[in-house]
Amino acid sequence: MKKPKITKKVISDHGLSSEEYKKICQILARKPNFTELGIFSVMWSEHCSYKNSLAVLKKLPREGKKLVVKTGEENAGAIDLGNNLAVVFKIESHNHPSAVEPYQGAATGVGGIMRDIFTMGARPITCLDSLRFGELKHQRARYLMDGVIRGIGDYGNCFGVPTVGGEIYFEDCYLSNPLVNAMAVGLVKKNKMAFARAAGVGNPVLIVGSSTGRDGIHGATFASEEISKKSEFKRPSVQIGDPFTEKLLLEATLEAIESGYVVGIQDMGAAGLTCSSAEMSAKGNCGMEIDVALVPLREENMTPYEIMLSESQERMLVVTKKDKVKELQKIFAKWDLNSEIIGKVTDDGILRVKNSGKVVAEIPAQALVVGGGAPVYQRKTKRPKYLDKFNKLKLSKIPEPKDYNEVLLKLISSPNIASKIWIYQQYDTSVRTNTVVKPGSDAAVLRIRNTHKALAVKTDGNGRYIYLDPYNGGQIAVAEAARNVVCAGGKPLGITNCLNFGNPYDKEIFWTFYEAVMGMGKACRILETPVTGGNVSFYNEDTDQKRAVYPTVVVGMVGLIEDLKHITTSWFKAEGDLIVLLGKNKEELGGSEYLKVIHNLVKGKPPKIDLNFEKNLQSSCLEAIQAGIIKSAHDCSEGGLAIALAECCITNPDRTFGAKIKLNDKIRVDSLLFGETQSRIVVSLAKDSLKKLEKIAQKYKVPMAVIGEVTPDRLIINDWIDISSEQLKDLYYNAIGNLMGD
Repeated sequence: MKKPKITKKVISDHGLSSEEYKKICQILARKPNFTELGIFSVMWSEHCSYKNSLAVLKKLPREGKKLVVKTGEENAGAIDLGNNLAVVFKIESHNHPSAVEPYQGAATGVGGIMRDIFTMGARPITCLDSLRFGELKHQRARYLMDGVIRGIGDYGNCFGVPTVGGEIYFEDCYLSNPLVNAMAVGLVKKNKMAFARAAGVGNPVLIVGSSTGRDGIHGATFASEEISKKSEFKRPSVQIGDPFTEKLLLEATLEAIESGYVVGIQDMGAAGLTCSSAEMSAKGNCGMEIDVALVPLREENMTPYEIMLSESQERMLVVTKKDKVKELQKIFAKWDLNSEIIGKVTDDGILRVKNSGKVVAEIPAQALVVGGGAPVYQRKTKRPKYLDKFNKLKLSKIPEPKDYNEVLLKLISSPNIASKIWIYQQYDTSVRTNTVVKPGSDAAVLRIRNTHKALAVKTDGNGRYIYLDPYNGGQIAVAEAARNVVCAGGKPLGITNCLNFGNPYDKEIFWTFYEAVMGMGKACRILETPVTGGNVSFYNEDTDQKRAVYPTVVVGMVGLIEDLKHITTSWFKAEGDLIVLLGKNKEELGGSEYLKVIHNLVKGKPPKIDLNFEKNLQSSCLEAIQAGIIKSAHDCSEGGLAIALAECCITNPDRTFGAKIKLNDKIRVDSLLFGETQSRIVVSLAKDSLKKLEKIAQKYKVPMAVIGEVTPDRLIINDWIDISSEQLKDLYYNAIGNLMGD
């Protein structure tokens, strides 16, 4: 096959600038051939190189006493749980593939993040998904959501890992560019962890798992450009997943790592064989020689360019000991998987690609990777002009409702607030029988087998907040994720993050990105939750509509519950229990769901957050839970205090409760009921535990107020709200299903 001539258009079509092409020529001391150009294009894409974000990401807190691996240096982050056990977790985006092929885009997003976990020797124990779609009145939004949910459900269910949590928001800015962020969590014995680095000159390099096809070629480059009508023609850039093969690969990989035969291992995700061979060589300070003619193929006449850039799923690159090749191959053969020797480790630092013995590419491995030769840019910033307009909000010009019952009913049926049961009932939430708290509470909880401990896991992120105030919104994303973990009885340990933004070359968008990351970093430092890793997804824009998505920071938080008896859920447990508010109500309505749904306004500044107070609030709540005082704990977030109280009444899977509430705060009623002031938790407890709670709250200087008690069947708040809990429950659980036509 004749190789295309490298022209300015070919260079541009590969996502490379003229300056980057010049740098490639300097590195090679010659012009690259077509295969080499393809290799550089995917490795220097934003998706693989983080070239526009790395300088900012390095400002995040990336150190902690319990971190087992350095942030960003392995396939996923890992935190020490004690007793030679570590939790491994990571979140990644699959936004662009899901926009053009929602089922496979979402399915392979789940498959890819699972491989990041078990490549490190950890067995995946759960998956969470943070999703964003357009408003469900649009047929396209319903189409995309249906495909994404089925893709997540089918892959996770077949693979055999429970999907236990996540969150979903619906805003029109996501109509053409949905966000699909998948998080996976696993457990590993620290002394059995595997690492993504090559070592041992002459050691064989094997490709294991599925055969290689043409699916997903230039998927990494595709993920580094905006969505437009032309994106529909890039369906070949979307990978195709096979969860049954992935299950076999999981078991074979864990057995191989357990055997001790594996020197290094990395999955083939973005940029496929190119990325895994380059990164493993660079991390091991060595080189690698591979022959693409030895790669098992499922399509005929594939070129070296296609083989190197294919993103076919369910594949790994493994370096093994010279004298253990046959034993390793027997393991993969037992699981009916390919395991072919395609090359060897070298000592010259060069990634050398051959085709039937003929060299088709020679590139220094370090020149391709993050922290090596991959470009790093300092983008210019400019505060967005829209903030001057949208941050202005005079509450005096917002009319207060005449009927607060009607407002509550509208809010509780808003898709951003309503139960996501239509979604998670399509997932297997209990496979492997470790799930203790299923979706529907503040955080999901999974037991750690053979211990008395459990993990609390949660994803959080409000794009509207970051759109209106990125620095404050970034802080809130971390704080709320931690607060949810605390409400489940867990101590927050660390985060992974997925940062979804528009075009980084837009100064206003990059200013928003910078501010949001700085806010997130401040919260992580104060709450002592280091960043273990994550993902940046730029170019989340609809170029046809000339708009970007809301700047969306998604935080995945993991917490440790020291004793199973500390596990706490959000719903009320018994009539007559006291209802207490930890924290203080304030007059804040900016960026609230109430303003959007009732007044059709996205304005104002989101509620402010005092992170030191937030830390004290979380410490007081966790200490009370561990003391056995708290029966339920639920944070106040979207929809405010009234929604939080309603959810406490109607989400108990065994029965519905009511509440009689008396509020004495001297602020606007709509702000009191529906404002989204931060650092508030609604707890319930037996009356004889009140003094103990008061003592703990005083210790941490956290204001608390007894605001009511649990009753049988109605939610009553002063003389403003009086609604049957059954009516609230019906709207809450059926809202999304009704909009989807079920």
